[in-house]
Amino acid sequence: MKESNKVLTKKDITKLGFLSSFLQASFNYERMQAGGFTVAQLPFLKKIYKDDKKGLSEAMKDNLEFINTHPNLVGFLMGLLLSLEEGKEDRNLIKGLKVALFGPLAGIGDAIFWFTILPIVAGISASFAEQGSILGPIIFFSVYLTIFAFRIIWTHLGYNLGVRAIEKIKTSSQTISKAATILGVTVIGGLIASYVHINVLTEVAINAEHSVSLQKDFFDKIFPNILPMAYTLLMFYFLKKKKVSPVVLILGTFIMAIVMSVLGVL
Repeated sequence: MKESNKVLTKKDITKLGFLSSFLQASFNYERMQAGGFTVAQLPFLKKIYKDDKKGLSEAMKDNLEFINTHPNLVGFLMGLLLSLEEGKEDRNLIKGLKVALFGPLAGIGDAIFWFTILPIVAGISASFAEQGSILGPIIFFSVYLTIFAFRIIWTHLGYNLGVRAIEKIKTSSQTISKAATILGVTVIGGLIASYVHINVLTEVAINAEHSVSLQKDFFDKIFPNILPMAYTLLMFYFLKKKKVSPVVLILGTFIMAIVMSVLGVL
């Protein structure tokens, strides 16, 4: 991107890093963090598009689509996307990168922060606190404050990476979009097995003394995770082909789970 085309300043990107704290300020199960994501981006999208209401509308619409990523790393994604918006890149490319990157960033963030750094620091801090030392809360607060401060660094890193990569993106946008889409689909596929659980409690009697558990003896051994995959594909079918509202599908899942549990099936 040429310097003459740049609209955002370093101060804007720093401000974006702070505004990324609003990621989970507006949360729902249909779009997850989309509301907070859009709120953080909006001041800078307005600065980029100025009087171009159509361009701003399209950018806001894309930002309001489903996203669920890690709060501490979301600044990287925000900065990257804003650099592409500033360069007036193809909208499909911007959407594709957002969809493909928010999942991996969530996985990386969870592994680094929630499952590694904070548990270790919490254990050390708790040990000091048990001994009556004020170092316990000071250490924990200092580390958490440092993690928060790194939001600014990630945001600048994402923005600068996007600015430097724009020319390369222009020449290989289709390849990047395809690779990003494949990566996103792979991550979502892995999440299905980790987060969707369906356990069938029904047992089939072989004789008076023996019975077979459909879950343990059939599904787990012969077709592991077949039920979560089948149910996810069914939801995708309703969303994509039948245009059923996600809210309706969520409520339907709750009702079916309760009914099946009362009947002793699940």
